[in-house]
Amino acid sequence: MIKAVDADARMGFLDHLEELRSRLVKALLGIVPAVGVAWYFKEQMLDLLVRPLIEAYGALHLGPPKLHFMNPIDPIAAYLKMSFIAGLLLASPWVFWQIWAFISPGLHSREKKMALPFVFFSTLCFVGGAVFGYLVVFPRGFETFLGFAGMLPSHNITIEPTITMSEYLDFTTQMLLAFGVVFEVPVVVTFLAAAGIVNWKQLLNFGRWWILIAAILSAVLTPTPDVASQMMMLVPLVVLYFVSVIVAFFVGKKPGKETGTIGEIVK
Repeated sequence: MIKAVDADARMGFLDHLEELRSRLVKALLGIVPAVGVAWYFKEQMLDLLVRPLIEAYGALHLGPPKLHFMNPIDPIAAYLKMSFIAGLLLASPWVFWQIWAFISPGLHSREKKMALPFVFFSTLCFVGGAVFGYLVVFPRGFETFLGFAGMLPSHNITIEPTITMSEYLDFTTQMLLAFGVVFEVPVVVTFLAAAGIVNWKQLLNFGRWWILIAAILSAVLTPTPDVASQMMMLVPLVVLYFVSVIVAFFVGKKPGKETGTIGEIVK
């Protein structure tokens, strides 16, 4: 059972909505200048973001890589999207602080002391997920995707990639953002365990259902329908969840005889 919160921490529904609006506005005010900084360095960021693509072209001997655009406004739209994702990464400590400030009124005083660890590890996991996608997934992923290019066995026709700037940045920024969100799983699970809402045994029993949920999330979060992209998302989701179970074993309460399943707690 979830413990009742302190009487002075209770808020009405309209108070929650007002607090949510306030926190969203403050988070946005923190993101805007970060997006401005990212826009100033947009070309340097694009140069960094295309390195896995360049390496894949070189490994497969496809010649010099090129990014095309179909109409004059495509580069501006692509740069804006890239700058927003970069700004979100840059401003993530501020955004996570606003998230904590929104949920903290419903917590006990002991749990409120977790503010700084929550912000620190949320930021670390979010940025770490994006870095993991860039350093680990992108190089192998692009080599796999571009591996379908080349001469067919008949030697009568060549399959050649034509990648547009907007499509490339759409794919890479969405994948980086998705990996950042996925890597938040340990933070959420650890917080639930530390707050006494669930314990490691309940989480372990829920593991088989999590694999199904992870497969659905992978299909939704990846911008392309191919199995390779979804597996790149599915494997970290499953691994991080079971790592979280191990962390919950040390930081959470030990299960008692009355322990039920996560489904029973939700009900």
